[in-house]
Amino acid sequence: MASKTKNAKLEVASQLDAVDKEFQTFQILNEEGEVVNEKALPDLTDEQLQELMRRMVYTRILDQRSISLNRQGRLGFYAPTAGQEASQIASHFALEKEDFILPGYRDVPQVIWHGLPLSKAFLWSRGHYQGFENTAALNVLPPQIIIGAQYVQTAGVALGLKKKGEKAVAITYTGDGGTSQGDFYEGINFASAYQVPAIFVVQNNGFAISTPRHKQTAAKTLAQKAVAAGIPGIQVDGMDPLAVYVAVKDARERAINGEGPTLIETLTYRYGPHTMSGDDPTRYRTKELDSEWEKKDPLVRFRKYLENKGIWNEEMENAAIEQAKEEIKEAIKEADQAPKQKVSDLISIMSKELPSNLKEQYEIYKEKESK
Repeated sequence: MASKTKNAKLEVASQLDAVDKEFQTFQILNEEGEVVNEKALPDLTDEQLQELMRRMVYTRILDQRSISLNRQGRLGFYAPTAGQEASQIASHFALEKEDFILPGYRDVPQVIWHGLPLSKAFLWSRGHYQGFENTAALNVLPPQIIIGAQYVQTAGVALGLKKKGEKAVAITYTGDGGTSQGDFYEGINFASAYQVPAIFVVQNNGFAISTPRHKQTAAKTLAQKAVAAGIPGIQVDGMDPLAVYVAVKDARERAINGEGPTLIETLTYRYGPHTMSGDDPTRYRTKELDSEWEKKDPLVRFRKYLENKGIWNEEMENAAIEQAKEEIKEAIKEADQAPKQKVSDLISIMSKELPSNLKEQYEIYKEKESK
């Protein structure tokens, strides 16, 4: 007698529905800064909560000043970050100094808070080789320009951490557009196969430059792409700093305990253009959509939460703003004092030992520059 399984009709639609239902958005604070998930509240002191807010405020000011400096011609490439502070800064707040960060081009704030001097970040924006010179001890790599490439690199760094037996993780970031790249799938699959201590963050801001997320994939969430790799996938309210912190903290603890990698999708929004290199978001985003997300502003939400607890006020916020402005002013001055970049400088640092063709080019440019 044939088994019921052999005669059963394939229910592919219900299979997909079952997967979709497993990926609900994790949230702790709603848009009004009210706790909606008491059990998930992280064990952070008042001082830690204040520090997290200070860093978010600082980063918002850094974004505003960087846009201004870019328009003045004093910075080069710049990708605005306003709106993504909870996703970026709260995720970094869950890390330790020994962890490695492999950023995308919008993720300079995390690298700064991990120890990169602000002046070097400005030099990197200008394309100056000193931007990430001698930074290996910081456990950071230069921001990746190739979309999604950092996912493969992260799998490799995490494998190295595992083989060395270090209690640290490698974390990387990409946008929703990055999940459409082959490197995304190769990275999470490799990490899964070797159960390495990696955290893959997808900052879903709704648009890969100008392409709406729903045009990139039929998947209901980006978090569920983890299923194919056999790793945990979590969708988080990316405008909620506490939810982001908890998700990354949990992923880190599991990773250093040998439980492998995690994919985290943060639902967030960038208020500015994709980059300052000519993108016009008004061509693909409506005022209504912008207004909807402005109501979810991570700084406003977290400020309300802290004020209700009685641990944040206008004076503290103004102090954070003034500190940011002063440090940015000094950092741009320091960057301006860096020596003018020469072609021979770039050639000299390309390899430990230059091959013959580069040696020849080095001598040619050295002679030109001496005149």
